[in-house]
Amino acid sequence: MPQSLPDDVADVLEFVLNTDEPVYVALRRQIPHLSVQSRCACGCGTAHFVLTTSEVEPAPTGLGTVVAADIQLFTETGECPGEILVFAQSGYLSSLEVCSWTDEVEVNLAAARRWLQPPS
Repeated sequence: MPQSLPDDVADVLEFVLNTDEPVYVALRRQIPHLSVQSRCACGCGTAHFVLTTSEVEPAPTGLGTVVAADIQLFTETGECPGEILVFAQSGYLSSLEVCSWTDEVEVNLAAARRWLQPPS
């Protein structure tokens, strides 16, 4: 059963899609219409979406499933332990994946939110 979009997912989507490129603008317009269909059981924060496509236009990403956006994650010490991938299917947001490249640093959506924030 779909659930509303949690703040952690919404924050990371907004950050990763924060450019004026037309494809990102179109994808950002979809965020208020997203809900989470499921999340990864391991705790990484990966989320699969449900979107009411009748309420938004597709982004110009092409047909099929594509990586619509990605961003590498850097810790406070400059280490790059993973990345965030945003997938679209035929122009509609379909999932956000949290990828870990190491066992040395825990990579999850909470850490990604912290690492993506500009230093204060």
